[in-house]
Amino acid sequence: SWNRKSFGPVGRISNEGLGDVFDVFKSEIGLGKNAESLKNLFKKAYLEHSNLADATRFLANELFAKEGLVIIDGDATDLKKIFVPYIKNELLHQTAFAKVNETIPLLEKYSAQVNPREINLFYIEDNLRERIVFKNGKYAVLNTKLTFSEDEIVKEVENHPEKFSPNVLLRPLYQEVILPNLCYIGGGGELAYWLELKSFFESQNVTFPILLLRNSVLLATEKQAAKADKLQLTWRDLFMNQQELFTQKTKILSDFTIDFTAQKEALKKQFEDLHKIAVATDKSFLGAVKAQEAKQIKGLENLEKRLLKAEKRVHQEQLNRIIALQNELFPNQSLQERKVNFAEFYVEFGEVLIEKLLTELKPLEQEFKVVVL
Repeated sequence: SWNRKSFGPVGRISNEGLGDVFDVFKSEIGLGKNAESLKNLFKKAYLEHSNLADATRFLANELFAKEGLVIIDGDATDLKKIFVPYIKNELLHQTAFAKVNETIPLLEKYSAQVNPREINLFYIEDNLRERIVFKNGKYAVLNTKLTFSEDEIVKEVENHPEKFSPNVLLRPLYQEVILPNLCYIGGGGELAYWLELKSFFESQNVTFPILLLRNSVLLATEKQAAKADKLQLTWRDLFMNQQELFTQKTKILSDFTIDFTAQKEALKKQFEDLHKIAVATDKSFLGAVKAQEAKQIKGLENLEKRLLKAEKRVHQEQLNRIIALQNELFPNQSLQERKVNFAEFYVEFGEVLIEKLLTELKPLEQEFKVVVL
């Protein structure tokens, strides 16, 4: 953890204090050639650069320079100048707010990822990053005393475009204005909010790119793959909900069937005759028959649950090994890519890690790839 308060754009945050983080990092990362490479990478990136943007660019370039990586600095004044007409439009007409709110109801299968604001811009300086709002006939920067008339803010945009930063909703437009794409490849959450933007792009006469869901990857070691085989687990099994996996494997490990479906069906057939008799008598007797049937079905279901629970105890050791392996591959029951730092794999496999990923991953194939290292 880097314990510090920060203000302003993230990329401009000073790297001061990361020396303490480095001390912890180098003590945790261990020994060996790959560990030394990671220590040097951290040191050169974060301790020899003054801010996070420069450090991040250096880090990405060190890892992927051979692949011809192109890095765009979105904070560059010259790029912001290109975006000036769109900044003005956002300030004066709030088109994004209107168009995105028209589109969101059309995306019934997706929950709204981002809700637009009337103005989707920040005003930024080295130690300032606050929303711009329009109230009482003035443009104001929240949590400051800065206010502008319409003419003043237009002049501010023209003279200092670097002081205006798009929020998450306006950033895709900025990207496509400065570096148009035929296709945008992104994760599920990203594409869900890009879908909100098509009519807004059309209103700005900017080409909306094809959207393609990137593939995902699960990294596993040969040791973990061998464990899975020994436990008779498929990769599909390991992607299951943990409780469902626990239950499924308990039923497989058990010496008898933990499923009372046949008994419940037999019970229902026995009650069919009673229903016929009840229909011929009165409604009160029919109600009593139905209540008794429901009670006995419920009783069988409870017995089934108790039997499953007992069998889980019998096979606890084996089940614990299964769950332990799943927890290794899915930390906190979440996707590995959201939790695990690449350094955990790099320290063991070094440059082979990236070479293997570049060989195995096919970004245009929509699959969840399991890569065994």
